[in-house]
Amino acid sequence: MSAQTDLWTLATIVGLAAITVLTRCFFFIMDRPWTLPAWAHRALKYAPVAALAGVIAPEVVMSSGQFIHTWQDARLYAAPVGALLYFWRRSVLLTIAAGMAVYLPLHLLLGW
Repeated sequence: MSAQTDLWTLATIVGLAAITVLTRCFFFIMDRPWTLPAWAHRALKYAPVAALAGVIAPEVVMSSGQFIHTWQDARLYAAPVGALLYFWRRSVLLTIAAGMAVYLPLHLLLGW
């Protein structure tokens, strides 16, 4: 490694640290309170649902980067049961328990 490479590495580390400190302290540095516009508040209501759907949906319908080509997959049955139970009872714990109660027997006993 040359001295120039070490200098670039050091400059990169210092620059990233400065950007991190600035972005994390930005709200404390301002002299007046900062509020989001109304459209941003509305959008943030849907962000957790969109993020959850973006994580869960591929996990349910894909395996090893490929779409599932068979109906003999326990996830295809456990996910709708959990979702329906959530919309009926609005309990996250009950949703997880019901989804696993469907998933585990199908996966462990039938090998799906």
